Amino acid sequence: MAFVFVALGGAIGSVLRYAISLIPYKQTFPLLTLLTNLVGAVLIGYITGLAAKKNVSEHMMLFLKTGLCGGFTTFSTFSLEAYTLLQNQHYILAGLYILLSLLGCLAGIYCGMIWNR
Repeated sequence: MAFVFVALGGAIGSVLRYAISLIPYKQTFPLLTLLTNLVGAVLIGYITGLAAKKNVSEHMMLFLKTGLCGGFTTFSTFSLEAYTLLQNQHYILAGLYILLSLLGCLAGIYCGMIWNR
């Protein structure tokens, strides 16, 4: 049964991520992936903080964290885009993208968790 909850959440998260990718933005810097990952970090932080305060079922946590957030965020896309920036010798943009992604997502998780205080 746990697989069903993960699959349902993952399907919704993947569709949401695809919808964001349809926003007409065509620049060298992968802003849409960065924003997706930052929103996902805040969301998973919020869910984790909420679960610490409320009695959230294991199935619901699988649906929300593993499924929805896992399907929504895009680490493989982030990695490919960072690699492509480096390969195309956009070193400053690549460094900025990697730094913003890492620090921004950590900050997003923190903000999501304190949002529940």
